[in-house]
Amino acid sequence: MTAATPPAGLTEAAYEAWARGEVDHWRRRMLAPPTRLDRIATAVQMRINRIIPEKVHTVVTDVIERMTRAILVGADATTFTAPLTDTTLSARDRQARTAILGYRATAAAEGGVTGAGGFWLSAADFPALIAIKLKLLFELAAIYGHSAEAFAERLYILHLFELAFSGADHRAAVLQTLEGWDARSHPQSFEAFDWRKFQEEYRDYIDLAKLAQMIPLIGAPVGAVANWRLLDRLGDTAVNGYRMRWLEAKA
Repeated sequence: MTAATPPAGLTEAAYEAWARGEVDHWRRRMLAPPTRLDRIATAVQMRINRIIPEKVHTVVTDVIERMTRAILVGADATTFTAPLTDTTLSARDRQARTAILGYRATAAAEGGVTGAGGFWLSAADFPALIAIKLKLLFELAAIYGHSAEAFAERLYILHLFELAFSGADHRAAVLQTLEGWDARSHPQSFEAFDWRKFQEEYRDYIDLAKLAQMIPLIGAPVGAVANWRLLDRLGDTAVNGYRMRWLEAKA
C-alpha cells in the first residue's frame, strides 16, 4: 500500500499530528479481523500445511532461520547510511520514501528477471528477495535514528518483517510485541524467536502472490508486480512502525 502524501506547508508540530493519524489508521488496519477471503485462504493453507510432512516443515524452518539470521548479522556491513540524528520526523519520512522507491524498483527488476526464467530462476528469487527486504529495513532503521549494531534493533527489524507478511490472525500479536518497544528489555539472542511461525506466515502470505511467477511467459510481469507490491507493503509497515516509536518517545 502506497503511503499517504501529507498536506503541503505543515509545521513540524502539525506534521507529527498528521503522522499520528496515519499511525492510528495503520494500527486499525493491522488489527482488523480476517475477512471472508482471508479465512478461506487460511483454511486452504492449513490443509496444505497438514499434508506436508513434519520433516519438510523442520527443514524449511531451519533453512529460513539460517538464511535470515545470516542476513541480519551481515546486512549492516553493506548498509552505508549512518543513523540520522538531530532531524525532524518529516525529513526522515521524506528520506524513507526515497529509499523505499529505490528498493522497490530493485525488487521489481529482480522479480522480472527471475520470473522470465521459469521455475528454477523463480526459486532463486526467494533468498534474493529476503535479502532486499532486510536491506531496506536496515536502511530505514538508520533513517529513523536507530543503529542496527544493537541486537534489540535487529530483533525489531525481524518483527517488522514478520508483521508485514503475516496473516490477519497473527498480526495483532506481532503488533503488540512492537508497541512500547523502547520501554521494555528484550532477549539478546534469536533463540526465543518462533522461527516456525515466522516461516509459515511468510510462506503462506507470499505463496499466492508468487506462484504464477513460475509460469513461463507470464512469469516476468507477475514477478515484477509481485515484488513491487511486497516491497511497498514492507515499506509502509516499517515507516509506520518507526513513526510509532518516534511518537511514543515524544509522548
